[in-house]
Amino acid sequence: MADPLRLVFMGSDPIALELLDWLGAGAGGHASLVGIFTGPDRPQGRGQSVKPNAVKAWSIGRSVPVHQPEKLDPSAREALGALKPDVVLVVAYGHILSDSVIAVPRLGTLNLHASILPGHRGASPIQTSVALGERETGMTLMRIVRELDAGPVADVERVPVGSCDTAADVEKALARACVPLVERSLPRLASGSCVFREQDHARATFCRRLSKADGVLDFAAPAAVLAARVNGLHPWPSVTVSLGDAQVRLGLADALEGQGGGLPGTVLGSDAMGLLVATGSGILRIRRMQRSGGRMLEAPEFLRGHPVGAGTLIPSLPMPALSSPTPFRR
Repeated sequence: MADPLRLVFMGSDPIALELLDWLGAGAGGHASLVGIFTGPDRPQGRGQSVKPNAVKAWSIGRSVPVHQPEKLDPSAREALGALKPDVVLVVAYGHILSDSVIAVPRLGTLNLHASILPGHRGASPIQTSVALGERETGMTLMRIVRELDAGPVADVERVPVGSCDTAADVEKALARACVPLVERSLPRLASGSCVFREQDHARATFCRRLSKADGVLDFAAPAAVLAARVNGLHPWPSVTVSLGDAQVRLGLADALEGQGGGLPGTVLGSDAMGLLVATGSGILRIRRMQRSGGRMLEAPEFLRGHPVGAGTLIPSLPMPALSSPTPFRR
């Protein structure tokens, strides 16, 4: 076997932790983790105490050098160059890399993006794919170029999406998918047999950074559309609806097709699995619910403590678009 590649990791998100475990354990002899670049420690939580992000926390007690630059300025580039990387691997880092940084490793700067490109370029590919009801997503390995998620693609590890999978469930599956994808790609990269193919840019779609304003439902839409949006936006930013005088977060939903009746948004009753709400087509069954200050509960348990009568009308709000054939304006 050839000498392991000198690999520098750049990232700040928990989705990378399974991959870091594999890299830190020796990467099957394919790579040696020689450095980490991640975001600075920042205030977090209700107390706003300064804490490390998930990647920095993973590195504590390990012998891997960690750099936490506020931006990738010339001094950060110099620190990267001093590590003499063969390859830089980027996963949800949150920085735009300059050409001078991209050019440092001799075999290239690669990115793991959580969609099947060219679909869902941008900041929220996991939430968007689930919220749009797609039944497959994946982790894509690509070269980084200056244009957003537009670099040539080496390989994809595909992940199925179930009808009751939330974004949190799919993120865990994508985190696991990073390991086999990188494991089979590093030897190809080292041998020069890794082929990068240009994306079909005409088929590109774009997603954007989400906000609380996205967590709304228009009950005139079909139940399947609404269930997908509930599941795709859990746990962040989460869908919230008004039930009487209470704001209630929704954590899981499914659709009962071929059933219906009633003004969209009208509570029809409940069954053994959840609260039933009329929509433009079919019934939305809300299966997990949470009041402010409470825990996320299975709907039957929630409804025992907070009954919702048949005939209650849940207000609708327009649902902002999550995907576009052109980049969203910032």
